Amino acid sequence: MSTVGDGRLDMAADSERWRVLSLLCLAVVLSLTTWFSATAILPELKQELALGASAEAWLTNGVQVGFVVGALAASLVNLPDLVRLSRLMAGAALVAALANATLLLHPGPGGVIAARIVTGAALAGVYPPALKLVATWFTRDRGLALGAVIGALTVGSALPHLFRAVSTALDWRPVVAAASVVTAAGALLFLLFAKEGPYPFGKAVFEPSRIGQVFREKPLLLANLGYLGHMWELYAMWAWLLAYTRAAFEAQAIGTAATASLSTFLVVASGILGCLLGGYLSDRVGRTATTAGMMLVSGGCALLMGFLFTGPLWLFMLVAIVWGVSVIGDSAQFSAAVTELSDRRFVGTALSVQLGAGFALTVLAIWLTPRFADFIGGWRWAFLLLVPGPLLGAAAMLWLRNLPESVKMAGGLR
Repeated sequence: MSTVGDGRLDMAADSERWRVLSLLCLAVVLSLTTWFSATAILPELKQELALGASAEAWLTNGVQVGFVVGALAASLVNLPDLVRLSRLMAGAALVAALANATLLLHPGPGGVIAARIVTGAALAGVYPPALKLVATWFTRDRGLALGAVIGALTVGSALPHLFRAVSTALDWRPVVAAASVVTAAGALLFLLFAKEGPYPFGKAVFEPSRIGQVFREKPLLLANLGYLGHMWELYAMWAWLLAYTRAAFEAQAIGTAATASLSTFLVVASGILGCLLGGYLSDRVGRTATTAGMMLVSGGCALLMGFLFTGPLWLFMLVAIVWGVSVIGDSAQFSAAVTELSDRRFVGTALSVQLGAGFALTVLAIWLTPRFADFIGGWRWAFLLLVPGPLLGAAAMLWLRNLPESVKMAGGLR
């Protein structure tokens, strides 16, 4: 009888962890819509606010800068380890919704950029804690579970492009309003349903020296180098894909602004397939093999985009979607690797430091990409700038694969 009872308890616990994961992913989808809400309406904001090239880039980079500041500040005080995660994520998502909504007040170029910085800082209180919370529910299938969270982030990041595609007959304000409303709904979901699982990480004390440890230990250093290579490519691709697609469609004499927005949504949102595939593969063939393989594919797609700039359209979209799948498919596995390689007492801090360093690099990549496009005379070959990142990242992960510490990952699957 006890065996039957234990089996029922195990089934109930298994069902509960997937239920929590589903609700958490929904909350992340809703909350992350504020990330690219300004990028999706960039042409309209550029015209209405008379933005120059530098201010235009900072509409996207403001979120990245804010996220870096928020993530590093959180790591300095071990905030993800010390504050109840449901309250932290709910409060942060609400702040992001309010900051995003200030765009409706037409605050001018400086005010818009400031609002984007606050939005990014607030989202640093959503994304890293969500990863930590999911890890408390999953020791088995952790790669798949974290992949689902990153997939939710991907869909949330893509949604503003869908809002723009279906509202082109209207001005840009409905896009901002919709993103703010659904982010506030995400905050409510976090507050009501986000709770830690049966495998909690130890509470941390304030110890700044732990930040350096993330980079001093060779396995963690290589995992972070892999992540940096991945991040060099990811957010610059997401940030400038709409501009690139518009230019390509103009070169091919097809489509409209709505078509370009819808295409961008499809490419970015397709990343959820990569996140789930990456999670499935990492738990079965290993973290390093999965991340290296994904980066080699995504780097190849970045290289091919220029050759397909003028068509044919079907092949351009096929490679773009493969890129959308592969460019994010490995993302969760770097976070999973950190949770497995680092001291369990400081997992929240290690994740915040990793994400902060990665997003700091995205600021440079986002800033450089349009300038590189101007330098070479147009968007066609602009994504060549991104190719070295995934190649170097793949090399770092294959190096990590040969270290004995790599057996700590994915149940010994390296």
